[in-house]
Amino acid sequence: MKIGIVGASGYTGLELVRILAGHPKVEISSLTSERFAGLAISEVFPSLKGFVDLRLNELSVHRIAREADFIFTALPHGTSMGVVEELIKRGKRVVDLSADFRLKDPDVYERWYGKHSCPYLLQEAIYGLPEIYREEIRGGRLVANPGCYPTGTILALAPLLEERRISAAGILVDAKSGVSGAGRNPSLANLFCEVGEGLKAYSVARHRHAPEMEQELSFRAGDRVKLLFVPHLIPINRGILSSIYARVDGELSTEKAYDLYRRRYQSEPFIRICPPATFPTTGEVRGSNYCGLGVMVDETSDQLIVIAAIDNLVKGASGQAVQNMNIMCGFPETMGLEQIALVP
Repeated sequence: MKIGIVGASGYTGLELVRILAGHPKVEISSLTSERFAGLAISEVFPSLKGFVDLRLNELSVHRIAREADFIFTALPHGTSMGVVEELIKRGKRVVDLSADFRLKDPDVYERWYGKHSCPYLLQEAIYGLPEIYREEIRGGRLVANPGCYPTGTILALAPLLEERRISAAGILVDAKSGVSGAGRNPSLANLFCEVGEGLKAYSVARHRHAPEMEQELSFRAGDRVKLLFVPHLIPINRGILSSIYARVDGELSTEKAYDLYRRRYQSEPFIRICPPATFPTTGEVRGSNYCGLGVMVDETSDQLIVIAAIDNLVKGASGQAVQNMNIMCGFPETMGLEQIALVP
C-alpha cells in the first residue's frame, strides 16, 4: 500500500517515516514539506539516508491523492482541516495528527483553536485511541489521532471511570513532557539554555488538551468529567510522565485497582501494567509504542494515584497513528510497531 505523509519534516513526520520504513505492508510514496521542498528527506534527516531518500514536495492535494492510497496529515492545528477535507472528497482514508478533528463540538474547537472550516466532519471523525475505539476505527475513513497528553491520561483513567470507581469531579493531572512535544520549529522558550537544568509549568489550567481529555473521559464515565490539568516541560528529548490523582468512590484497595486494570487491558498489546504499587518510567517506553501504567490507592486519604508513561512521539503521536492505520487496513495491529524501548 502506498503511503503519503503531509508535513513530513517535523518530529511527528520524521517518526512516521522511521516507523513506516520498516513496515512490511507499505511503501512511502509521497512526502511534503513547505520549508524543505526540493530536498531529499535524508538531507533534512541524515539518519534516514539509505532507508528513505524520497524528495520532499510542496503540498499539492491533487498530487498526493494521485501518488498515495493512504495518507497521514501532520500539519499544524488550523491548517490541516482544509487539506483533510479535500483528501476525503477524493476518496482517501486519512489519519490526521493535528487537533482539527478531535473535538466533537465545533464551539469548543473554536474556543480553543479558532474557526473550523468543515465542522460537518467532526461527527464523522473517529477518535483514534485503539484501546477504546478499535471497532469504530476499523471502518473509519477519517481518524483523529489523539494528543500526546490525552493519550496517557485517558488510558490511565478509563478503567476507573467505566467502572464508576472514582469521582468524576476533582481529578488532577500533573504531567511532564520532553521538549520534542513543542515541535521542531525554533522558539526562544525551547532553546537549550532556556530548558536545560530546569523544570517549568506552562499553560497552567489553560492547555488546549484539557477539553479533549474531558470530552473522552466524560464519554467513559457517562457523566461530565472536570479535571485540573497542569503540564510541565522537562529537559529530556522524549517522554511524558503523567501523575494523576482522583477521589475513590466507595471501597477500593491497591490490589483491587490493579486487578481492574489487568482485566481491562489484558488483551491490549501496547499496554503494560506495573505490579501493584510500582510505577513506570519514561525510560521504559522511550522509542516504543508502549504505555506503562501503575496504580496505587492511598487508603489514609481515599485518593487513587495512577501514573502513566509514554513516548510522546510514538504512542503519543506517530506510533499510534500507524497503529490506527493497521486497524483501518486490516493489517495485524502490532505490525511495524514492536520496537523494544531504547535503554539507556
